[in-house]
Amino acid sequence: MRIVNATIYSWQGLRAAYAHEEAFRQEIWACLLLVPLGLYLGDGGVEKALLVGSAILLPLVEILNSAIEATVDRIGGERHELSGRAKDMGSAAVALAILLLAVTWALILFF
Repeated sequence: MRIVNATIYSWQGLRAAYAHEEAFRQEIWACLLLVPLGLYLGDGGVEKALLVGSAILLPLVEILNSAIEATVDRIGGERHELSGRAKDMGSAAVALAILLLAVTWALILFF
């Protein structure tokens, strides 16, 4: 029963992210393009895994960033240094995921 509940909660989380987070929607649509493209362009299992994995990592990190932002916003609306730092760090994680995706794809496809 725990696995069933975990699956339901995960699905609810994906639906909530898609409904409320524009960046997540954009990244999901990019994944729908990049995952099949990565499977096609990758030469062997390792390259395919790197291309597909780096594409899937981006919306994964976006969900974590959105969870951080929602938690901080829920705790309080006043400006606080730690709240700002938490949000900035979540945003930095997304930026690093984008960089990882770009570097991975560039190195595999162009070098």
